[in-house]
Amino acid sequence: MISFACFSPHPPLLLPEVGSLEDREKVKKTIENLEFLGKKLKESNPNNIIISSPHPDWGFNVPLYFLNPKQRIPSRQLFIPDKTPDFYYQRGKKFYFGGGMKAVERTCPEGYPALKGRVVHNKLEKEKRYALIASGDMSHCLKEDGPYGLHPDGPKFDKALIEYLKKKDIKNFLKLDEYFPEAGECGLRSFSFLLGILQASGLNWQPEILSYEYPFGVGYLVVNFKLR
Repeated sequence: MISFACFSPHPPLLLPEVGSLEDREKVKKTIENLEFLGKKLKESNPNNIIISSPHPDWGFNVPLYFLNPKQRIPSRQLFIPDKTPDFYYQRGKKFYFGGGMKAVERTCPEGYPALKGRVVHNKLEKEKRYALIASGDMSHCLKEDGPYGLHPDGPKFDKALIEYLKKKDIKNFLKLDEYFPEAGECGLRSFSFLLGILQASGLNWQPEILSYEYPFGVGYLVVNFKLR
């Protein structure tokens, strides 16, 4: 069963050994809410963590620093690149590859990460408790001095994603990259993957927006999912 689920941003500057005190003060709400979610995850008492990310390395390391310090709980890491019909996962030090769904990917590309989530859900062991972490950042085009500058699609994408999520409008959520192709985001596929698992679980889930910040021109969204 799914006992915990969240969206987590993953900029390296959240880590005390990377970000300065001044930088980390600017994302104080993000850090506080990730620490809060770390406590919630521990209370949910999962047997395993499933974490998805569009990037290796910091895509996993940053959320796990706050949510699963010292690797208390075994984690299965799913690496979801932007455009690929296959998925990868890591268990311990061994790296695995799974695929064989290319025909499906060609027919519904915008929903493919969510489809992968449903596939993974069907492989979960029913007697175990799982925590889900979707690692990803929102638009990188929110400020002139941001990494990609300012583009109108950036703020529109972030606003629409939050609104679709609140309304549980999955159909439009999965098409956000079509609606705002120049948003410069990196989290949509990872977020969609988590939603695919939740949809397949049959749980009554409700998103709780804990914080949204963008002091450096990149959107950092922290979401807790209430599960019933």
